Amino acid sequence: MNNKLKPALIGGVVLGLLSVIPFVNFANICCCLWALLGGALATKLYVNSSPTPASAGDGAILGVLAGLVGGAIVVVIGIPVQLAVGTAMQSVMVNFVESVNPSQAELMRQQMAAGATVAGAIVNQLIAAVILFIFAIIGGLLGVPIFEKRKGDLTPPPPPNTGGVGGYAA
Repeated sequence: MNNKLKPALIGGVVLGLLSVIPFVNFANICCCLWALLGGALATKLYVNSSPTPASAGDGAILGVLAGLVGGAIVVVIGIPVQLAVGTAMQSVMVNFVESVNPSQAELMRQQMAAGATVAGAIVNQLIAAVILFIFAIIGGLLGVPIFEKRKGDLTPPPPPNTGGVGGYAA
C-alpha cells in the first residue's frame, strides 16, 4: 500500500464519519473542524511513519486523498442520515433560533424545508463534500508545520550496502 494511502484513508474516514453523525457534525460549523482534523490527522500519521521529513506537497496530497475519502463518505452515508434524522435536527435548530431570535425562526424553518427532500439532501451533501474536501487540503497543509519537527534534506536515504563489489551483491 502506498505510504500516503493508509494515513489518508484513516484521516478521511475520521473526517467523513464525524461529519455525518447527527449533532456531532455541528462542529463543522466552526471552520469545518472535522475536515481540518481529518487532513491534519492524515499528515500526522504520515509524518510518524515517514523516514524523511514531510513537505508541504506531501501535506497537500494527504489532504486531497483524505478529502476525497471523507467526501465520498459524506455523500454515501450523509444523504440517508439527513433524510432519516433531518427533521429532528431541524426542530432542535429552529427551537434554538426561536429562543435567541424569534423573528428568524420562520425564515429558518422555510429554508430547512428545502433540504428535507431527496433532491435537497443530495445537493446539500454534494456541497458539503466539496467544502470538506477544500478544508481537508488546508488541514493537510497545516499539519506539516505543526507535526513535522525534523529538519534537513528532503531526499530519501541511500539504500543499505548489501556487500559485494562496489556495493552490489555478487
